[in-house]
Amino acid sequence: MRLRVVMLVAAVLAIPGLAQAAGDAAAGKAKAAVCTACHGVNGKAMIPSYPHLAGQQAQYLELALKAYKNGERTGGQAAIMSGMAKPLSDEDIANLAAYFSSL
Repeated sequence: MRLRVVMLVAAVLAIPGLAQAAGDAAAGKAKAAVCTACHGVNGKAMIPSYPHLAGQQAQYLELALKAYKNGERTGGQAAIMSGMAKPLSDEDIANLAAYFSSL
């Protein structure tokens, strides 16, 4: 039974584009310039209190940015991130998520 589950998961992940983010990574890269001040070049933060974005799951990044944008995420650097996320469209968020998850 476990072998069947493993085979099914492997087959689904092998479908081109299915495991990738829905956004456009190239467009996300162009939009990400402002992110480098805190999250570092290529999504690797130099300041310990700021998270690395490189390699994060795209869905997580999208949910986090939308939560900041909608004021649903508080604490820590939420005040800064809320201001950064508010002007982003859903497409911008998907593109940024695609870019950072691809690193």
